[in-house]
Amino acid sequence: MRIVLTGTSSFTGYWFARAMHEAGHEIVAVFSSADCADAYPGVRGRRVEQLKRLCRSEFAAPFGSDAFLALLRSLGRFDALCHHWAETRGYRDPGFDAVAALGANARRLPEVLRLSQDCGCGRLVLTGSVFAQNEGIGNPPLRAFSPYGLSKGLTAQFFEYCCEREGMPLDRFVIPNPFGPYEEPRFTNYLMQTWLAGGAANVATPNYVRDNIHVDLLARAYAAFVEGAGAGGRVLGPSLYVETQGAFAERVAREVRARLPLACDLGLAEQTSYAEPRIRINADVGLGTELRWSEAAAWDAFVAYYAELYGSAGR
Repeated sequence: MRIVLTGTSSFTGYWFARAMHEAGHEIVAVFSSADCADAYPGVRGRRVEQLKRLCRSEFAAPFGSDAFLALLRSLGRFDALCHHWAETRGYRDPGFDAVAALGANARRLPEVLRLSQDCGCGRLVLTGSVFAQNEGIGNPPLRAFSPYGLSKGLTAQFFEYCCEREGMPLDRFVIPNPFGPYEEPRFTNYLMQTWLAGGAANVATPNYVRDNIHVDLLARAYAAFVEGAGAGGRVLGPSLYVETQGAFAERVAREVRARLPLACDLGLAEQTSYAEPRIRINADVGLGTELRWSEAAAWDAFVAYYAELYGSAGR
């Protein structure tokens, strides 16, 4: 298949492109910004450089822009459009503009859909978030976690409306909490950096129940999902480690201790504030066996990546 994928410089976008490439598909990786170091700093730049060796990479073509539409026309024919990009600038800010983000996420969507169909595209896969409204399983009501989460839910609704009107099959892939090599400096990155420096990590919100998943398993599930898309109407929410964040941190510590001579000291704070829903998880379990995924190999790669990134401890 020839697959057009947006949002490829992101952590999950990089892994999705890589998994689909390894499955034998031709990936047209679409980047919103120009190909320059300032646009893709740090780990994002490392991901982009690797993708340039794996995929046909097209830069400065934001979704729905003239450049994006021209790119689609230039392809002649493609089989699937995977819209993984979303507006994320300031996504942690309580003032994040959900309506403006929806506008960017779905810019000129009817025109994109019609042009895609003219190019033989018979499927569209939209990425969603378990932190959007009415996604996953958790404390009712299933409200959005934040204005950013709200924008993702609104985007899904608008895509469903437009795709039904234009006759384009739409499937949705819902992401929980991925972690692994080439991730942004978030929770597991913090744990590994702290432990490899000889420190003790602290979990500030140990009682939240979340759904953490190795990114390589998530990416394999995504590749298989895109391959099976066609009729539309499917929603897949891969799930792996459903447990409190405290229990997940302890799981990471056990896996690291089994591979490196590190203490992996861990402190769990007494959580009294619950600004977010206490429980929010995906529901589709058991994908690892179905996809012949090795959990042990995934942990090996995770630990090796961070040992290389943050020091020689344990070698």
